[in-house]
Amino acid sequence: MNLELKEENKDLVLFENNKIRRQEYKGEWYYSIVDIIEVLTESVNPRDYWYKIKKRMEEEELSELSTNCRRLKMFAKDGKMRETDCANRETIFRLIQSIPSPKAEPFKLWFARLAEERIQEVINPELAFDRARQTFLKKGYSADWVNARIKGIPARNELTNEWKNRGVTDSRDFAILTDEISYGTFGITTSQHKQLKKLDKKQNLRDHMSPVELVLTALGEVTTTELHRARDSQGMNELMTDAYDGGEIASITRKNIETKTGRPVLTSQNAIDFKKEKELIQNK
Repeated sequence: MNLELKEENKDLVLFENNKIRRQEYKGEWYYSIVDIIEVLTESVNPRDYWYKIKKRMEEEELSELSTNCRRLKMFAKDGKMRETDCANRETIFRLIQSIPSPKAEPFKLWFARLAEERIQEVINPELAFDRARQTFLKKGYSADWVNARIKGIPARNELTNEWKNRGVTDSRDFAILTDEISYGTFGITTSQHKQLKKLDKKQNLRDHMSPVELVLTALGEVTTTELHRARDSQGMNELMTDAYDGGEIASITRKNIETKTGRPVLTSQNAIDFKKEKELIQNK
């Protein structure tokens, strides 16, 4: 089970490497029903399976289960936001009981732990960050790197929420806006940044940035969020302008750092190099 707090994955949880989409609605998590059905039944068409369950519920006068569901917009496999049947923790537990599956019991135990963690994190939000911090440290990152990585998560979450509130729905548009910030900050796109570090498309760039790269990225994103609000920007053209301007403001700090240190901020080093450096320091 992977419960790392990642800004790219905050709307996803994993059960046995199966992705389950979720979205916060009125203060609690709602989970994609078809994703859960796919995990439990291994059905090639979980939407049809869900349709049959709803029909059976109506026949058995248990329609309150389906009426307790909400249709929330989530990213589909094609990268677009689409309305998806979702349910909260209580309804999901009742749904699991109606599906014959050998995975039902371990899924219920996992889901209960997940729900308990959510309750505790609502009471004390720092628990989520502490869990992420411990995960990164176990992976071999230095404390300085972890602090920079963790501090960037709220900035990214705030920015993506701002984009959603201003009408951004396509994953490609999220990528375009992110590239504008990157280009303004570093003079290269995120894909070029990955190439510099010799990463493949599936690897998370931020997990391979240096602490300074992480801090500058967060600065560009915080600034972009403030520009959106100050200008009340709407539409991709205005949002892209803000994104580039936010990155350009961060680039001023980058250039000052480079002038004072005499070396470029952008580095080809990745997580493997950072961990090796940590090991060398510890072995001295």
